[in-house]
Amino acid sequence: MPERTSYAQGTPSWVDLSSPDIEASEAFYGALFGWDGGGATESPEDSGGYEIFTLHGKRVAGIGPLIAPDQPVVWSTYLAVDDADEVAAKAVAAGGRLVVEPMDVLKAGRMAGFIDTSGAFVGIWQAREHIGAEVVNEPGAVGWNDLVTRDAAAAQAFYPAVFGIEAAPWENAGSHYTVWNVEGRTVGGVVEMDESWPAEIPSHWMTYFIVEDADATAAMAEVLGGEIRVEPFDVPNIGRIGVLADPHGAVFSIMAPAGPPDG
Repeated sequence: MPERTSYAQGTPSWVDLSSPDIEASEAFYGALFGWDGGGATESPEDSGGYEIFTLHGKRVAGIGPLIAPDQPVVWSTYLAVDDADEVAAKAVAAGGRLVVEPMDVLKAGRMAGFIDTSGAFVGIWQAREHIGAEVVNEPGAVGWNDLVTRDAAAAQAFYPAVFGIEAAPWENAGSHYTVWNVEGRTVGGVVEMDESWPAEIPSHWMTYFIVEDADATAAMAEVLGGEIRVEPFDVPNIGRIGVLADPHGAVFSIMAPAGPPDG
């Protein structure tokens, strides 16, 4: 089991879902990914209803209620930081827009959230008692995070300036792609949307969950009330990927790796 006990700054360390119906979302994802107990674990009463999904007793993702009528139903990505206040200030200085001021989350850690210069929301997490995902890169856990944007150039300037990470070009079977590197390790990527993408899709961070069989998982999502947005397809040297939506419209991706994942 690929367990984690810490994350270097700039590495995606946590994802969570904003849901209009916590119980229904727990049932959907618990059945789809085999999360412990088919749902999420209770958090302290003063956590605002936020709960944690676990796999083999290890934290893999979070879920919380919508806190505003216009809040989108989405999966959000959080990047690890050493100092949330310092990084939030750098984000603003680099042209980002702070939408969640740095705040303590009980004894778990300190967080903030902002819109980057390409228009995507990203959260930051300064770990204390809660380091983020405790298991990754295995079926039922997060395996990858992509920034999907209409302005890759802006993003490639913003994230290195704010987090100190490196943006590097990468090509696979002729497809141009940018990766994020932290301390010599590839931790995520950037997909630039072109004219083939529907105009109503905004810049966003996409979460990929590892599965054993992408086609079977996509079919199961439909049985559970979800939707297949992009039928599973093969990516040379990477694996088989599909894009799904849960019953409330939150979009996420699944990936059946071509080989043992080690990201």
